[in-house]
Amino acid sequence: MSKGTLRRVDAGQLGTRPLRYYDFLMAAFVAILLLSNLIGAAKLSTLGGFTFGAGILFFPLGYVLGDVLTEVYGYARARRCVWAGFAAMLFMALMSWVVVALPPADGWPDQKAYEAVFGSTWRIVFASLCAFWAGELVNSFVLAKMKLLTQGRYLWTRTIGSTVVGQGVDSLLFYPLAFYGEWTNAQVLTVMVTNWAMKVLWEAVLTPVTYAVVGFVKRREGLDIYDGATNFTPFKTSL
Repeated sequence: MSKGTLRRVDAGQLGTRPLRYYDFLMAAFVAILLLSNLIGAAKLSTLGGFTFGAGILFFPLGYVLGDVLTEVYGYARARRCVWAGFAAMLFMALMSWVVVALPPADGWPDQKAYEAVFGSTWRIVFASLCAFWAGELVNSFVLAKMKLLTQGRYLWTRTIGSTVVGQGVDSLLFYPLAFYGEWTNAQVLTVMVTNWAMKVLWEAVLTPVTYAVVGFVKRREGLDIYDGATNFTPFKTSL
């Protein structure tokens, strides 16, 4: 990526300047989040003797897009995407609960299968919402701060470093909130650490993809955004 073609801008100075790819990236971020929770979370798979939730193959892509959004558009716009994802997950949980609770039609044989796939307990839903919201915002915060510290150099340190912390917060919240008291402490700790390590490793493997996407979007937008004067409170949806 040639920095000579980019204009360094503080996030607060963008104003109403049109952004060509922001809406598309937000839509992709929310879609991956919903699908990885709705489809991937419902299946356990075993490969090479190792058992894991299938969603782990795709959920980290949301963190990759979160990194791209923060690196390209700044923390405030990434935060807006996190809140959009949070609202979408909340609606998905509500819709799933209503549809599962509706009485099946006479002769329809698939109610039990439907409940097994879409009938998550409210404890797991609550854990997922809390873990996603906190983990993604921490991920964006760390990346934005590291970009200032590194003056925009060494992108790989920001993407991997922010994932180590963000996925750590995600795992530390989700597994105890969802399974403490139902699993043994050893099981909670083992699954928590294993899944965190796999997600971080997956992020590291996808680093070339992150570089390619960041470089492409920055060049097309013609901007290199820094969060020098950004309000980093997580409790805002406005820019």
